[in-house]
Amino acid sequence: MENGKFIVLEGIDGSGKSSQIGPLVKRLEGLGVPCRADREPTQRPVGALIRQALTGQTPLDPRVIAALYAADRLDHLVNEENGLRSAIDRGITVVSDRYYFSSYAYHSVDVDMDWVIQANALSAQLLRPTVTVFLDVSAEEAMERIRRNRDHEELFEKEDRLRRTRELYFQAFDRLRDVERVAVVDGSGTQEQVAQRIWSAVSPYF
Repeated sequence: MENGKFIVLEGIDGSGKSSQIGPLVKRLEGLGVPCRADREPTQRPVGALIRQALTGQTPLDPRVIAALYAADRLDHLVNEENGLRSAIDRGITVVSDRYYFSSYAYHSVDVDMDWVIQANALSAQLLRPTVTVFLDVSAEEAMERIRRNRDHEELFEKEDRLRRTRELYFQAFDRLRDVERVAVVDGSGTQEQVAQRIWSAVSPYF
């Protein structure tokens, strides 16, 4: 049996990636590809603690948050209930909203990127994305979307921080260009336009 693919959508908050997961999964299923959607942080115990930190319910040091993301990601890969690694080994293609590039970018605002990459090294060894699709929008546009669509902002949703996070995404892409496949896609325009750009980046792998 051929392994499934692992497609990751990345982007700063407000880039629109979450709304693109469903259409991409539907398009793949229409081609007969066994497929499932996923996201990080997970709904499992470590992921629940992360969401408490993001919403301010449980204040945590940025280094602790970075470590929790690494732990949640590893659990996401290997847990017996719905682990990513076993699903892909069974031929299921997984489309994920975020993976370790999110940590490399978001957490490196506060923590050295070398440390963040090393903290996620086991996850990278266990499963690298078939392709990471980065939806690129400016911090200004992202914040406009966040304010328009949500009634509260989370920990990382500040314009200056999103601007720095976007810069760090590109630093991480450059740093890992020899081992990772990354497609940068313009995230502006209608949902249909962005969906077609994503498909152009993903379709060569199917």
